[in-house]
Amino acid sequence: MPLRLLSALLLALLLQQSGRLFGGLRAAVFLPTILPEGACALIWLWILNPLYGPLNAVLHAVGLPTPDWLLNPATARMSLVLMSLFTIGEGMVLLLVGLKTIPRVIYEAARVDGANAWQSFWRISLPLLTPWLLLLTFRDIVVSLQNTFTPSFVMTYGGPYYATTFVPLLVFELAFDLFDFGLAAAMTVILYLLTSLLVVGIVNLVGLNRHDDIA
Repeated sequence: MPLRLLSALLLALLLQQSGRLFGGLRAAVFLPTILPEGACALIWLWILNPLYGPLNAVLHAVGLPTPDWLLNPATARMSLVLMSLFTIGEGMVLLLVGLKTIPRVIYEAARVDGANAWQSFWRISLPLLTPWLLLLTFRDIVVSLQNTFTPSFVMTYGGPYYATTFVPLLVFELAFDLFDFGLAAAMTVILYLLTSLLVVGIVNLVGLNRHDDIA
């Protein structure tokens, strides 16, 4: 989740300029988000193939190690994290909208006062983007906890050595392989409770539940 959030923010900052080139790059980043999850998992199953996958071919060409991505427990989860960064276009578009809502006059006033690009980002862009970043945080919490079923089912089926057996896949196996519907239902309820607790914890951490008195 932090990598998805930071990547979306970085791309939004880099691609917020107008122009045909930047428009094409924004479309290229957003395009993977409209692919079905199954198709995306199959694409990454080919990309991460240790024998003829393009990722290992590039690593081999530059003299770097070529790991067995989905066959090694140490790199299997990393592979799914890498795949999740493939679909950050939606978050980038949302942050682009947030950047567009910031009045340009604020940046002009900051430049007049001698602020550099980093100070403008840290003092202006980041605070005003906080609601959009929190929205993406809540969305990615749900995604990271619940939308792991398709990649783990299609690419590894929980392997190797249960390294990618996430809760949604475990619920599926309990319900439809072992026919233990009671335990599967209980784990689903626990998953939703955990998601709710994480969201409430972030809300309390950033102080969204505090209401200042209006004088």
